[in-house]
Amino acid sequence: MTFFAPFTIPFIVGTIFLFVAVATKWILWIARLPKVDRRLIAHNFFSLGTLAAIWEVVRESLLHAKIFRRNPLLGFMHMSLAFGWFLLIVVGWIETIVYLGFEMIPLQGHVFFKYFMPLNGIEAHIPLFEQLMDALLLLVLTGVALAWFKRIASKAMGMRRATKHVLFDRIALSALWFIFPARLVAESLTAALYGGNGFLTGTLGGFIGELLPTEVLTTLYEPAWWFYSSALGLFFVAMPFSRYMHIFTEIPLIFLRRWRLRPTLERKSYDNFEVEACSRCGICIDPCQLQEDLGIHDTQSVYFLRDRRYNMLSLKVANNCLMCGRCEAVCPVGINLTTLRINSRAKRRNIPHEGRYRYLTSLDRSSGEGKVGYFAGCMSSLTPAVQHSMERIFEAVGEAVWYADKDGGVCCGRPLMLSGETDAARKMVAYNTDLFRRHEITTLVTSCPICLRSFRENYHLDGIEVLHHSQYLDRLIAEGRLSVKQGEESYSYHDPCELGRGSEVYDEPRRVIEAVGELREPRHSRRDALCCGSSLANTVIGDEQQLRIARRMTRELEETAADAIVTACPLCHKAIARSTHHTVVDIAEVVARNIAE
Repeated sequence: MTFFAPFTIPFIVGTIFLFVAVATKWILWIARLPKVDRRLIAHNFFSLGTLAAIWEVVRESLLHAKIFRRNPLLGFMHMSLAFGWFLLIVVGWIETIVYLGFEMIPLQGHVFFKYFMPLNGIEAHIPLFEQLMDALLLLVLTGVALAWFKRIASKAMGMRRATKHVLFDRIALSALWFIFPARLVAESLTAALYGGNGFLTGTLGGFIGELLPTEVLTTLYEPAWWFYSSALGLFFVAMPFSRYMHIFTEIPLIFLRRWRLRPTLERKSYDNFEVEACSRCGICIDPCQLQEDLGIHDTQSVYFLRDRRYNMLSLKVANNCLMCGRCEAVCPVGINLTTLRINSRAKRRNIPHEGRYRYLTSLDRSSGEGKVGYFAGCMSSLTPAVQHSMERIFEAVGEAVWYADKDGGVCCGRPLMLSGETDAARKMVAYNTDLFRRHEITTLVTSCPICLRSFRENYHLDGIEVLHHSQYLDRLIAEGRLSVKQGEESYSYHDPCELGRGSEVYDEPRRVIEAVGELREPRHSRRDALCCGSSLANTVIGDEQQLRIARRMTRELEETAADAIVTACPLCHKAIARSTHHTVVDIAEVVARNIAE
């Protein structure tokens, strides 16, 4: 049997190029992984993690479940393209086996089977496959139509802004848009000339056959298949350099995560999988408060990842980010955007200098004794009411407390980490870790969500429980150690970024508030909560711009008509307080005021 025709050459060349390009990238990235990561891959390869990864690939790479939950229409568009094309390949493969048995057929024989059927004298058509393949082609064409529509009217698809693409993205996108319409035309012409009863290609072929004479159909036949093959070939050649490389990068990334690999604060090849797994779908754009409140449209995560991938990342794009996590919370691929930002900043700003940290060797201003340690944090030092409230609570429950920084101490290191000064941050991490160990505490309480996240992610405090003060207060009340009065005052609670999205602490603060009064939620809360704008991570926007972000967020809190606004972060406390005339308090202050006698 014959399964070669000149028109298949673009497809064959594109397929070979794509395979070589993808294989080369995978081999290089895996070879550059740290030894500990390669050992994790070997150890977890034959594990339940692999089965979980396979299911996640089906759920997210093919069905796009996360996008469906956020935006059903957008989810259908992605699903119809990904899952529809996948099924066209699988069912097409089965179709050739049913017709020809398990004969060795080259790849182009499967892809262009409708062309090769009459060429090899196959006249009988199996209705089941004719209808099924047409149904799948229609599914994919529906996705293509929605993709066209999204570029024209993104708001109608639930997106205020679509992504701006680079040259290779445009080339690949244009080729993708023409692949399936070209297939429809080619297979319909085949049906017009040689028969076929699929409801889509058969009907369109019959219409074309009645409209055009046989000589014209014969003239158009080969060019139509050439165009289809050329669109496929061009897409495959552009794919490794475009956003569509995510198709071959998201899948191994899912497996790496399931095999327990984790991103680090150093630029390693694990980053490459994350950077190229971004499909530039643009879902992360709308949640960004920089574009919503300040009209900044070129530094969002989708553009940060794009520019980093093509080695054209500027300091402006790298540094102009609140790192609030709103984009990361909606990313359907689950890319660790904060870690990648820090890595990019560290590459440009990290300046190791041992002499800068000699003062740490003799510094210990801690006081008190106890198994519970309290680390107020730099920002809490600027809001002394929080510390005073915690001291009153400690006294009320009779807790013996060791105060790490009551009279001044060393920063947790996260602000420097966020700015890219990772070496300086590690010095502070080492100092504080030694300090905690020397004083033999078993529980570490902090009033700063920034410190909380740093202690959990950047420190190795095995044997020391780390709690935010809202979690500690919730425990005291639940255990009956702290009695509080239930009042009639109402509170609107603001979820701090580092406490909520950063540390997954949502319920404890709410239980504490409900123990003393009425809780009222703003429109954006929990994982969708707005940032206060005073993020230490952004080194580009000015004070006035920070205030504009804070005012929009504060308006939502005011809309609840609560008696007071409550937050659990000293930095958010200051940002909210200067943008409203309402009463603003920390959750520790609320509890301290309502301690039962």
